[in-house]
Amino acid sequence: MLKKKVLFVCIHNSARSQMAEELLRKLAGDRFKVESAGLEPGRLNPVVIDVLKEEGIDITGKQTKAAFELFKKGNRYDYVITVCDETSAERCPIFPGLSQRLHWSFTDPSKFEGTFEEKLAKTKLVKEEIRYKIQEWLKGYNDGN
Repeated sequence: MLKKKVLFVCIHNSARSQMAEELLRKLAGDRFKVESAGLEPGRLNPVVIDVLKEEGIDITGKQTKAAFELFKKGNRYDYVITVCDETSAERCPIFPGLSQRLHWSFTDPSKFEGTFEEKLAKTKLVKEEIRYKIQEWLKGYNDGN
């Protein structure tokens, strides 16, 4: 059976989509082929790197990806899940092609202010929100869908 392909998309592919990609991979094992991308790819958020290291996931040195580049390569996905917050929803990218599109709204960690420790604490909360959403989605997911 072919693995279903999942693409998580946000604006910069620096935080939310990266966490979602890695958490789905961790929670679902090899059930999916999962990637993430952004409308305007930036640099990985260093706080996210630290938060994922606590999960046993090291994304140090990982490159962000552009959603449009994946489309130009001919990549197709069964699920495209946008993880932009509602205030940025109008800018949240739409990935062309036939796929089931889901929208999960999460706060953007790049907007957090304060000390590194304060940003870390807030980013951990976002990571846990993403984990919960993925777990709920997996409960209702049927490999035959």
